[in-house]
Amino acid sequence: MEDETRRGHGHTIRVKGKKGGEITFSVEGRIALDNIGVVMQAIKGLMDEMLPSKLTVDLSGLEYLDSAGALVLVEVENRARSASIPFRFANLSQETEGIMALLDRDAISRKPLVAGRGASGFIEEVGDVALGLSRDFVTFMTFLGELLIAVVYCVRHPRSLRWGDVFFYMKRAGVDGLPIVGLINLLLGFVIGIMASEQLSQYEFNVFLGSLVAIAMVKEFGPIMTAILVAGRSGSAFAAEIGTMKVNEEVDALVTMGFDPVRFLAVPKVLAMIIIVPVLTLYADFLGILGGLIVGVADLGLAPYTYFHEIPGSITIFDVLTSLVKTAVFALIISGIGCQKGFQARGGAEAVGKITTSAAVSAIFLIIIVDAAFAMVLKYLS
Repeated sequence: MEDETRRGHGHTIRVKGKKGGEITFSVEGRIALDNIGVVMQAIKGLMDEMLPSKLTVDLSGLEYLDSAGALVLVEVENRARSASIPFRFANLSQETEGIMALLDRDAISRKPLVAGRGASGFIEEVGDVALGLSRDFVTFMTFLGELLIAVVYCVRHPRSLRWGDVFFYMKRAGVDGLPIVGLINLLLGFVIGIMASEQLSQYEFNVFLGSLVAIAMVKEFGPIMTAILVAGRSGSAFAAEIGTMKVNEEVDALVTMGFDPVRFLAVPKVLAMIIIVPVLTLYADFLGILGGLIVGVADLGLAPYTYFHEIPGSITIFDVLTSLVKTAVFALIISGIGCQKGFQARGGAEAVGKITTSAAVSAIFLIIIVDAAFAMVLKYLS
């Protein structure tokens, strides 16, 4: 006697028998990856509800079964046997038997070699983070060594360097970045000018507005803002480009053809960044000073000559050179991390997305640390 019918996503389960007695589940339709959760939940619910003394699963109406669906059937069998319920499959077709035979039932029931970890405490999480940082540091330093070897080789063999790629990346990171870098630093100089004018006007020191904005832009804000913008635009793009080549096995193809991936892919990017980022920084400094000029002329009534007259006395050649050296180091960090993260990509599109985000975040983090180190060193040198 048919007692109940349960219909779901692509499947039907018909229940025959009385509660607590011999029960037959007739499974019809399909059991596949897209509906295994629903099927498993339905069968478990029926087993808990009917409390069978003997259970038979009739598969005569089964139209489609894949390996994921076969796992569901094995799980039902294991669940019944663990509850000491006599169990059997009925009316298995040859195709169903073939798919079921592919499963290693011993491996399914075997305990994992590595036990699952429970909830980590605060100390363990701090330790994991510290270990992760140490591994990243070792990986980056290893890549930096490989990059240095490749650069030395290119210096000794200039014809081996892909100069066309160097100019291409100089254009993409430099020329294409002029609008956003110029706009951001113009507005930054404008904001610095507004903040400074409020204080200078109280003591009638308006003539020093140009000096203050120039010092802020040349020594600090110009280099660091340019580096952060380049890290977001170009550093992440380098990671995505090499990461995509890595997951598509194009990097392995280069190795097979006898090319050094670091020299072939990373050196042109690094060299282009080291050349173009200091130039972008000079451009950013100039736009930032112009932003301060707008405030000086419009708000404080300064003449452009008065605004620019005090700047040469406050900014020295040493300040400009140290700023350029600092931005060259920033460029090395941005391009080096972008390329190194790209070579670490494993998997598919999700992996490329992760390393792209990681490249931008890691580069900005290191830029701040290196900038703080430069500030401490230059304090005692100047």
